[in-house]
Amino acid sequence: MNLAVLGAGAWGTALAIAFAPAHGVRLWSRETDQVAEMARTRRNERYLPGVALPDSIQVGDDFEAAVAGADLLLIATPTAGLRPTLSRLAPLSEAPLLWACKGLEAGTALLPHQVVAQVLGEGRCCGALSGPSFADEVARGMPTAVTLASTNLDFAKRSVLALHSPRLRLYANDDVVGVEIGGAVKNVLAIATGIADGLGLGLNARAALVTRGLAEIARLGLAMGGRRETLMGLAGMGDLILTCTGDLSRNRRVGLALGQGKTLEQILADLGHVAEGVNTAREVAGLATRLGIDMPITQAVDGVLHRGLSAALAVEQLLARDPKLEGL
Repeated sequence: MNLAVLGAGAWGTALAIAFAPAHGVRLWSRETDQVAEMARTRRNERYLPGVALPDSIQVGDDFEAAVAGADLLLIATPTAGLRPTLSRLAPLSEAPLLWACKGLEAGTALLPHQVVAQVLGEGRCCGALSGPSFADEVARGMPTAVTLASTNLDFAKRSVLALHSPRLRLYANDDVVGVEIGGAVKNVLAIATGIADGLGLGLNARAALVTRGLAEIARLGLAMGGRRETLMGLAGMGDLILTCTGDLSRNRRVGLALGQGKTLEQILADLGHVAEGVNTAREVAGLATRLGIDMPITQAVDGVLHRGLSAALAVEQLLARDPKLEGL
């Protein structure tokens, strides 16, 4: 199968490497300098240092050439790049499409599948790829399991059969909403756990945040039509646990630095990568308010990131909440 991976950040590069042994892969980046460097060194040192690109991967900055003749398209840009990429894609290809971005679109609070429907319309075979996965580990061939979700379950199953490998295990699902909510909100909660760790609040506090954070994911996911089993699976609980505890998590690193007193501007400049939870926090908090869903951890993270609330005060406000029954 000919596969076009659109976006040469860490995740796009890792997926290109993972799929290259069994498929013809073109990896596209909009950055000409990055493409030239990757073609020369066969590495993506900016986003995925220390990992060699297989010789079979074609790297380029020509969008038309990248998508021409592709049997499957995989968009691996940040969420902010999804709509522009789809707009460029619309007149060029009708090939089946997957996306690997995790977040809500800034300003609209739309999930990725809703953006896809707006730009490309209904009817195309498409779906979301999400789950507990650090790009560095996927690129190095370490065992990983993720979910491929599509409202067209036959397409999901066919795609899983084509892309599945012993080191990158894929599971088909038809609950796109649940998968996307899990992938988006876990980034916000990773910032929360990072803040707690940065403040030195201990492992008990981290466990409480992860557990109560899962309840917030479930509330929102169920309200939007997702299924409980999806939210308790790879793309929900699995991704949440990984992102809240793993040192490779960019969102957790943002929270750690906030807890240590650094400014958001300084943190993002030092990070050099997109941390999806930063923009998603505002959108999820607003969505929860509009839907009347109680998401106190998410609201606290939004307050720290966007409304001038200090990390220490945010924690104090969470601890001061009245006791309640444990259920969702």
